[in-house]
Amino acid sequence: MSHMSMGHSMGGMSMGDGVPSPSYLQKLYWAFIGTAIGCATLVNVYNKTLYRQRISAASRNVPCPAKPRAVLPSTVATIFAIAREFACATYPLPLSKRLRWTSPTLGRVSAVLAELVLVLVLCFYKLNPNDQWQWEDIGYRTGYIAAAQLPLVVLLAGKRNIIGCLSGTSYERLNWLHRWVSRILFLNVTIHMGFWFVGWARYDYIKMKLTTDAITQRGFAAWCILLWIVLSSLAPARRWNYEFFVVQHIITFVGFFAAVYLHLPAEVKIWVWLSIGLFLLDRLLRALATLLINVPLLNRRNTASKVLGSWATFESLSESTTRITIENPPFRWKAGQHVFLSCHGLAPLQAHPFTIASIPTDKKLEFLVKSKSGSTKRFFQHAEKMQGLPQTSADLRQPHQRSVILEGPYGRIRPLRQFDSVFLIAGSSGATFTIPLMRDVVSNWMEQPPGRGLASGTSASKYNGAVTRYIRFIWVIKSRSQYAWFASHLKRIRADVQEMRDASYEVEVEMSIYITCDEMLGGGDEIAERRTSVDPMHSSMEQVTTTQSPSIEFEKGAIDLVSVSSVASNSDIQDGAVASCGPNGTCCCMQTIEDEGRAIESGRQCHCHCGTDEIQAINAQAVVTEPSISKVKDVSEVNTDKKEIDLLLETSAIPMLSGRPKPRKLIREMLEQALGESAIAVCGPQGLIDDVRRSVVALSDERAVHKGTGAQGIYLHAESFEY
Repeated sequence: MSHMSMGHSMGGMSMGDGVPSPSYLQKLYWAFIGTAIGCATLVNVYNKTLYRQRISAASRNVPCPAKPRAVLPSTVATIFAIAREFACATYPLPLSKRLRWTSPTLGRVSAVLAELVLVLVLCFYKLNPNDQWQWEDIGYRTGYIAAAQLPLVVLLAGKRNIIGCLSGTSYERLNWLHRWVSRILFLNVTIHMGFWFVGWARYDYIKMKLTTDAITQRGFAAWCILLWIVLSSLAPARRWNYEFFVVQHIITFVGFFAAVYLHLPAEVKIWVWLSIGLFLLDRLLRALATLLINVPLLNRRNTASKVLGSWATFESLSESTTRITIENPPFRWKAGQHVFLSCHGLAPLQAHPFTIASIPTDKKLEFLVKSKSGSTKRFFQHAEKMQGLPQTSADLRQPHQRSVILEGPYGRIRPLRQFDSVFLIAGSSGATFTIPLMRDVVSNWMEQPPGRGLASGTSASKYNGAVTRYIRFIWVIKSRSQYAWFASHLKRIRADVQEMRDASYEVEVEMSIYITCDEMLGGGDEIAERRTSVDPMHSSMEQVTTTQSPSIEFEKGAIDLVSVSSVASNSDIQDGAVASCGPNGTCCCMQTIEDEGRAIESGRQCHCHCGTDEIQAINAQAVVTEPSISKVKDVSEVNTDKKEIDLLLETSAIPMLSGRPKPRKLIREMLEQALGESAIAVCGPQGLIDDVRRSVVALSDERAVHKGTGAQGIYLHAESFEY
C-alpha cells in the first residue's frame, strides 16, 4: 500500500527526535515474543523436573510425594494455583432466556489482548495519528510491524513447531492462538492500508494508485487475500466443509505470501523468507516422520507386506460408530495422543485426527470414529458391509482389510501418574481420551510392588510405578449400547484393581456411568429393582461376555420428542427435571444428579413409562410428519437387543444412573480426600468442558488452594472435540 519498494526504504531511518526506527521496533516485537516463549519453556522444564522428583520420591516410599513441603516448591505451587484460577476462569453471558454464551477463558483473553496491545503500541509509539504529516510515517511503520508478525503466524500453525516443542504444548492447543494472531495481523495490515488511503484521499489519488501503481496493487491484493483467509477460518466455515477449508487455506496462504513478497522492499523480505523456511521445515519433518511410519522398508515395526501404509480392519458399532483396528502398530505412542488417519481407498485425499483408544501394552491401535459426513460416514458404511451378508457381487470383492496411512502421534498431556488423585470425565466418544489415561495409570500400578517401593535390584531411574492413589472415572453416554465400546476394558480395570487391593496395594478406582437417552429409562420401577448399590472396589467380579454387543440404532430424522413429566421424585434430583419420550421408547433424561451416592441407594431413576402404546403413537406421528422414515426397528427387535445389553450391564458391577452428573460436587469429593496435587481431565462437548472448568475454578477459590488452608493444587486438562 506504500512506496516501500520504490526506493523509500525506512527500515534503518529515524522518523524524528527520539522516534525509533521501524527495524528496531521489529526486533523489539520479537524480544517480547521471545520472552513469552522463554517463560513457557521455563514452566515446561519445571513441570518435567517436578515429575521426575515425584516419581523418585514414590520409588523411595516417601509419603505424599505429590505434596510440596519445602518453601520454594510451596511458593511455586501457590503462584501456579493463582495463575490457574485466573487462566481457567470463564463467565457465562446470558443472551436470552434460553440462550447463554460462555466467554473464552481469561487466560486466552489475556494472551490475545497482550498481543494486540503490543502490536498497537509498536505501531503508534511516539507518532500522532491526528497529525496528517505523520500519516506516511505510520503507514511505513505499520507495514514493518506487520511483516515481523509473519513468522509467528507460521510457527503457531505448524504441527511440529518450535514453540510447541519448547513449551511442551501440542499443535492443537496452539491453533486458536494462530487464528487470533492472524486476525491481529489483519487489523495491523488494515491500519497500514488505511493511513496510506487517507493520505491519498486528500488529493483524490486512491483510484490512480490502485490502477497504475504495481506496488499498491500487490499490497491491496495481499489485503484481499488475507481478508478471505480470516473469514474462511471462522468456525462456521471450518465446520461446513473441513476438507475444502484445508485445501483453500493452503492455496490462499501461498497466494498471500507471494503478494506480500512482491510488495515489500528488499530489506524486509527476510521476514517472508523466514516464514517460508519455517513452513517448509514443518512440512519436511512431517513428511519424513510419515515415511518412517508408513514405509515397511524404513520401519521394522511396520509388518504390512506392501509399499506404503498399514492394514486396518473396520468394525461397525452402535450409535453409528466405527472401530478401526491396526495390529502391530508402526510407532510408539502415549495415552491421550491422536493421529491423522487417511484411507484413500474409501475417502481419497482426506486425513482426519482420531484419538488412539488403546494403550501401548495392547500392541494394537484402536480408533472409535463417530459417523458424521464425508470420510467418517464412508468408514461406517464400509464396516457395515464387511459385517453384514453380501448383497451384490461387488460386496464379495470387497477386501477384508483396508490400507491406511498414519501421521503422528500428536498431543501432549502431563503424565497423570505424578498426581495423587485423578478425576476423569468424558461425554460420549470422549472416553477414547479418558479411558486410555485411566488404563495407563493402572498399568503403572501393576508394575510396582505393594507399597510403591522399588522392587529389589531396580534402579530409581527405571521406576515405572505411579504416585497416584485414587482415580475417579465418570462417563456420560447417550445410550447404554455405547457401554459395549469399552466393556472389556472397564471390566479388566476393575479386576486388576481388585487384585492389587487384595495384595495390599493402596490404590482405588471408582467408576460411574450416566445414561441420558435410552429406552432402558422407560421401564419404570423395573429399573429400580435391577439397579443395586455397588461398592466401587469390593464387589464380586463376574465374568462378562466380551463379544461385540448388538447395535441399537434408531433412524435419525425430524422426529420431535414428546415431553412428559418425570415420575421420579427424589430429593437428590434437581427440581424441574423432565424426561422425554423419543422414537422406539427412547427416554431422554435431563435431570442433574445432585447426590450420586443417595441416588444409587434409593434406586430411583428418571423414567418416562414409554411403553408400546407410546412407541406406536410416536412412530405413527413420524410416518405422518416424515414419510421417508421407514426403517425404525420393531419393538420386538429392540427388546431382543435390550436383553443382551442388559446382561452386559448387570455383570459390569459399575453403578449406572439416569441423568447428568454434577461435576462440582464430584470433584469436591475427590479433592477432599486428596493428599497431594490432583489432576482433572475432561473430554466431551463444549458444555461439559465449560461446566468442569467453572467447577475447578470455583473449588480452587473456595478451598483457597495453596494459600495456607492445606488444600492441594489442581491441574486441569480440557480436550475438546474440535480445535
